Amino acid sequence: MVLSRHEEKVSLQELETNWQDYTIYYAGLSVNTVAAIMFDPKNDDKTLIGDNWIKIEDKETLSALIGWIKNYIQFDPRLWRIVGPDDQFYGYLFFAWGHVVIKSINYTTMYMYEVLSPLYIDDELRFREEEP
Repeated sequence: MVLSRHEEKVSLQELETNWQDYTIYYAGLSVNTVAAIMFDPKNDDKTLIGDNWIKIEDKETLSALIGWIKNYIQFDPRLWRIVGPDDQFYGYLFFAWGHVVIKSINYTTMYMYEVLSPLYIDDELRFREEEP
């Protein structure tokens, strides 16, 4: 469920301020090509997992990643609530472009598939178009 723009601004600020309350991961090849940031609350019995997600260990890196996603020129980044079966809350996802695939593993675990950076996808599409 996408948050309204007002809720999004408040929540993103709160997430950044209270970053230590979450296990935080990003998807992307590097800090400069981040595609998404996943916030998994530490104080619940729910878990978000996924391959190729890199753990964020400090607020400075988190702030840089949020800034990078916010400044995608041609994309519209949004903050989403991640909900599972029976509308159970699992966490938040902040990303700029595309779609996300999430799979329920069991009653307490959701698997987040890899999210590709729009910069990488653009390059990949251009490369494919140039091939004979």
